Amino acid sequence: MTPPGTIRRTPPAWTPWRTVVAFGVVSLAGDMVYEGMRSVAGPFLASLGASALAVGLITGAGEAIALVLRLFSGPYADHGGRYWSLTILGYAMTAICVPLLAVTPFVGSIGLALAATLILLERAGKAIRSPSKSTLLARVAVSVGRGRGFAVHKALDQVGAFAGPLLVAGVIALVGVTWPAFAVLAVPGAACMVLLFSLKRHTDDPENAHEVASAPDAAPAPVSTIVEPRALSVQFYAFATSCALGTLGLMTFGVISFHLVDAGLVSTAVVPLIYAAAMATEAVAALVTGFAYDRWGAAVLYTLPVTIVAVPALTLAHALTVVLAGVLLWGAVTGVQDSTVKALVADLVPQRRLATAYGVFAAFQGVAAPAGGVLAGGLYTEHRILLVVLVGLLQLCSAVLLVLALRRHHQDVPA
Repeated sequence: MTPPGTIRRTPPAWTPWRTVVAFGVVSLAGDMVYEGMRSVAGPFLASLGASALAVGLITGAGEAIALVLRLFSGPYADHGGRYWSLTILGYAMTAICVPLLAVTPFVGSIGLALAATLILLERAGKAIRSPSKSTLLARVAVSVGRGRGFAVHKALDQVGAFAGPLLVAGVIALVGVTWPAFAVLAVPGAACMVLLFSLKRHTDDPENAHEVASAPDAAPAPVSTIVEPRALSVQFYAFATSCALGTLGLMTFGVISFHLVDAGLVSTAVVPLIYAAAMATEAVAALVTGFAYDRWGAAVLYTLPVTIVAVPALTLAHALTVVLAGVLLWGAVTGVQDSTVKALVADLVPQRRLATAYGVFAAFQGVAAPAGGVLAGGLYTEHRILLVVLVGLLQLCSAVLLVLALRRHHQDVPA
């Protein structure tokens, strides 16, 4: 209890750039934890008795949770300004759930169910924190330029996505089994939480964050937890459906890593190294297509359906070099979906509906992710050629919808 008359001293607020970098370092540590886990999720679940179908279902459902729940966590954060609370809760779920995977091989018949539950809870943590973290970062980045602020944050984020799988690979190579790697990930998880609490102490009072989260010249909008889909345009829904079909054809890395080990192409210890290479490709693709989008417009996205068609054919091949090429292609497509695609979403809808648009767009992706996981996992064993053909047909539909969305978008944009 503070004695009467004592003045409470608030730690001085950090400069905007220091705060942006601090957010990036928090994301770096958090990415080390969950990307390290995701890099070996497929082989690890298989070691607990999961089939290819089960791996596809679990990892696909995880991606669905990470996307669909944002449709609710974002408006909920806006409704009460609970940005810090939800950010801390989301990171804590990741920092706790991933290291707990280390105990799943020792609990007998419930090991697979426990592992699946922990993976899904970790993905729920991602959904809970992402909208709130982005709001807090956007608030700070106003002073330094949001484009540069988010770019620096993304660069640091990908350092963690690259380092986490490398750490996991090193531990597995050293001890020969997977579970100790999850225990080691408790270290960056703890560092993430310490950094996050330190960042909160040195950031201005967040209670009014929702009042300044939008651009300084933006008119204040009433807060609502109700999504208004009719406020969004036809071309937005065409684009969202096109990208959802792309996600449906783009398998989760859990299925790809399952194939790498199941086909005897690499050992489990090598899988995280391959995943790290995909993460590096993701960062490069995001930068390249992002600059290309600013220079030449949305036409650069026509490469998505064409590229996705090749992913299952390459990643499920029996030659390691072909599979590696497919993994790098998978990483490049994922990078475009996580960056440049979002830029076009912002151009397709009114700014006052942007948060709603991102929520609806994430919901489309969230429905497609588990469907794609089940499709790939179910056809993996005996019907891979059928899988490639179906993905090709889906991407043909995706390309048609993309053409319609972009043509109408260009017609609506003044000369």
